[in-house]
Amino acid sequence: MTKLLMGVDSGSQSTKVGIFDLQGNEICYGSAPLKNTETPAPGVVYHPEDDLWDSLVRAIDSCLDNFSGNREDIAGIGLCTIRCCRALLNEAGELAEPVISWMDMRMAKPYIHQNDNVKFVTTTSGYLALRLTGEFKDSCSNQEVHWPMNWQTFEWGTDNEIAQQGLKRSQLFTLIKPGESYGVLLPFLSQRFGLNSDIQVFATGNDKAVEVLGAGITSAGDIMISLGTFISAMLYRHDYYSDAESFFPTLACEPYKYVYESAGIRRGMWTVSWFKNLAGEDISKLAELENISEEDVLNRIAQSIRPGSDGLITVLDWLSPPSHQFRKGMMIGFDQRHTKYHIYRSILEAIAYTIKNNIDMMLSEIDSDVDSVRIIGGGAKSDILVQIICDLFGKKTVTLKASSSACLGSAICVAVGLGLVNDFAQAKKTMIHVEKEYIPNQHHHTYYNSINENVYKKVRDYTDPLLSEIYPFLSSTT
Repeated sequence: MTKLLMGVDSGSQSTKVGIFDLQGNEICYGSAPLKNTETPAPGVVYHPEDDLWDSLVRAIDSCLDNFSGNREDIAGIGLCTIRCCRALLNEAGELAEPVISWMDMRMAKPYIHQNDNVKFVTTTSGYLALRLTGEFKDSCSNQEVHWPMNWQTFEWGTDNEIAQQGLKRSQLFTLIKPGESYGVLLPFLSQRFGLNSDIQVFATGNDKAVEVLGAGITSAGDIMISLGTFISAMLYRHDYYSDAESFFPTLACEPYKYVYESAGIRRGMWTVSWFKNLAGEDISKLAELENISEEDVLNRIAQSIRPGSDGLITVLDWLSPPSHQFRKGMMIGFDQRHTKYHIYRSILEAIAYTIKNNIDMMLSEIDSDVDSVRIIGGGAKSDILVQIICDLFGKKTVTLKASSSACLGSAICVAVGLGLVNDFAQAKKTMIHVEKEYIPNQHHHTYYNSINENVYKKVRDYTDPLLSEIYPFLSSTT
């Protein structure tokens, strides 16, 4: 029987599901959008109703609708979910209130018990795995930020350490490692999806770590940039780095390995979607006339605009970090030359400048460098954005064939868990394939670096004092 692997990537804006063979070829792919998060009060952000679960079911349906093979060939399901969220469950394992988003200011602090109906506190992977299997288990590699886990043993900490995070041991799920099984898919779900009655669901890691696995990062000289709602860059390492100042060390999707993650751009590619919706009906009309997507229209026209967007500079603080809540998104340098396409290109250039500077801070702290760049996520579909990043870095840059690196990384965890490959290293060698290679334009590289060093890096030195003065007026309710 042919062995196929299903990989799930439950993200911020949609859930994606792919089916792969053991060579990493994508057999089919499906997705389902999430509803917009709700913000009923400043700093409060949550996923409405049971949207993460509903989207997961619809995404699996979407993928299987595109699958023409034998569903009994699907040997297992790998589950990757968005990280740094919090699911509060009642005694039956049902949501006591909507899932708290990673964008919620409450996620920057330990859990504060506010609802007497809450019996369990877990991550999105713990919650969705429970819905799939009925088992109260969670992946150790998704316990980021205020989860009291010992990173050496992959076990929960002492009762005192747990209490410091506002939790009780009885509220926590059993921890398992990536590649280990949550359990068998619940019978009513296997029947609903037409899958084998004994099909298992396997743990992966936090979504960025799963992306690193699915991108095939193995060398210290490779860096992966994830162009999603949250944009950040990752290095793969064998050693944990303590007391990092400019980056975030976290657990890889391979047990006892680590990922170093740069500072990120909150609402990164979301800003592109925001602008697309703001751009007006003429973009939609052009897309319909040319039978292409609205993003393709924007990308095509923006390519005709010179690097530097004729002096238009964008700063991407559409969602300010908790440490600098006064910051706001801004565009400066407008004159009569600028069109909506200049604005669009300026947003793309801002993504490149910001992630480059964040990466440089990380590399400086660990005294390292990179030789090549791998781009994944929804933004990897934009040739102009990838080329801008390639030009700014001055390094060979590649995109990958899988529609979702996290889906492929999830599928790899299934292959490892079922013993269909020897280990993660073998899986990365055989299952990950390059889609396109980009070569930097050296003239553009010099030009972009000049703007970055002389202008972009200095913008906040002038705007932060002004925005901090404005902030009390903007946040006032009177």
